[in-house]
Amino acid sequence: MGLYSDPPDLQAEVERRVGVFPFFNFWGPLSGIEATRWIVSAAIEEFSINHSNLQLVYLPHLDYNLQRLGPNDPRIAEDVRAVDREAGRLIDAVRAQGADVMVVSEYGIEAVSQSIALNRILREHGFVRVRESVTWELLDPGASRAFAVSDHQAAHVYVKDPADIEKVRRVLSDVPGIAHVLGRDQQADWGIDHARSGELVLVAEPGCWFNYYYWLDESKAPDFARTVDIHRKPGFDPVELFIDPNIRFPKLKAYFRLAQKKLGMRMLMDLIPLDPGLIRGSHGRLLNDPDNGPLLISTDRQRAVDALGMQEIKQFIAAYYR
Repeated sequence: MGLYSDPPDLQAEVERRVGVFPFFNFWGPLSGIEATRWIVSAAIEEFSINHSNLQLVYLPHLDYNLQRLGPNDPRIAEDVRAVDREAGRLIDAVRAQGADVMVVSEYGIEAVSQSIALNRILREHGFVRVRESVTWELLDPGASRAFAVSDHQAAHVYVKDPADIEKVRRVLSDVPGIAHVLGRDQQADWGIDHARSGELVLVAEPGCWFNYYYWLDESKAPDFARTVDIHRKPGFDPVELFIDPNIRFPKLKAYFRLAQKKLGMRMLMDLIPLDPGLIRGSHGRLLNDPDNGPLLISTDRQRAVDALGMQEIKQFIAAYYR
């Protein structure tokens, strides 16, 4: 884990000024305002060093508890205040140096209560294939006739044989909680027919989201399923925000795992539950109420717009500085 910069010494200079990035507060059970606070401090320092023409800054804090607790939980109000203080600190710093500011929120998070395991459904119908590895199962995309890559309330389904596309569509169209099963023609209508899109793209019903689980027996779940490991899981896993409530002494277990690591032993920080029912907020589908969806705020009223698709942000910024 570390930072990357070009020139290489920029990240060293920023860390010298603001400290080491609190990686464990960025994502996972310990995620919190600390990572957002560091990002703001680093952005202020970087701007003072380079006076960039364009600086893009991601403040992640509101994602965390909106997924953990849901948008209707009263505790979210304090998260809004916390990120507002940090955003204000950055806005004040760069405006004092003559910068214009845009605040962009590309999606709104809605309350959810149901999760759908697409790969389990595809497996039960003979489309997903797994392979045994030690004592657990691994999804085998290359051997599967079809498999899903889930991301919150959207999912791409990749189908090896074109002859299977309609069969897969029929299976998924009958699943409660799936609002849309989009083929290539429909994806074009939605503006999402990218070359790397799945043969089918799924959109969840309100209150639902898609998980990546593919095992049918929990004892066969792979070792990384109970860890924070975004690169090995075939889909996004918001359950990484939780510590398994069935672990009696989670801090003691974490310290034990860290001790193993320091001793040079192979270890897994296996603290994550396998319960998608814990998630209370998600995003990705088009919301019925525009007030709950994306927004753009600018310090320049001359650039005000009534509506702007998030795919248009690049062109909007380019035109802003033309």
